[in-house]
Amino acid sequence: MAVENVSSIADSTGDRHRGGRRLDSSRDDELRRATLSLLAEIGYERLTMDAIATSAGAGKATLYRRWSGKAELVLDAIACAKNRVTLPDTGSLYGDLMALFEQGPEIDSEFDAQVMVGLVNAMARDDELRAAFQELMITPILLILTEIFHAAISRGEIAPVDNLELVVSIVPAYFLYRHIIFGDGFDTATFISIVDDILLPLVQFKSPVITRPKPSAN
Repeated sequence: MAVENVSSIADSTGDRHRGGRRLDSSRDDELRRATLSLLAEIGYERLTMDAIATSAGAGKATLYRRWSGKAELVLDAIACAKNRVTLPDTGSLYGDLMALFEQGPEIDSEFDAQVMVGLVNAMARDDELRAAFQELMITPILLILTEIFHAAISRGEIAPVDNLELVVSIVPAYFLYRHIIFGDGFDTATFISIVDDILLPLVQFKSPVITRPKPSAN
């Protein structure tokens, strides 16, 4: 299953109204920006579709024609503010993992941590938000990681992995942990450590000596 773009749910579901009529997407970015601005200002639980519509100078019906509700709109706005992530194909497991990491977004620690903590708190009480977060933010990266390991299996770099679902969940789980507990993401050195000390040993990766990239001073 190829993953072409995990940034925007609107790209795949919003181009047409549920009745089949093509929608005008010219204001989508403006609506997403209004959503993020209000999200940072008042938090997820106080955020409403009415407030977003008012802030953007749009009708509430315009939002609902494009997004099913607040959860989908918020997560789409967050995803679209990040880099587009695509399936890497470097020819090696290690190369693909590093190429995926290099596509990751630059972290705005204060904003991202504030938003993420607010979302996690809200997910404990909001089933719709929790389901949308899983679908839009977690599942796409798990699919890409799964494909990366399947490609390595096909090349003979590693044997089939019985617990692959657990292995690929380590990266997003640790990323969320860093976001929520420390208010940041993780740097190149930390990611290399996760790959070298956790992921590759778990899948019994065997390879000639690899020259690791030197972590940046930052």
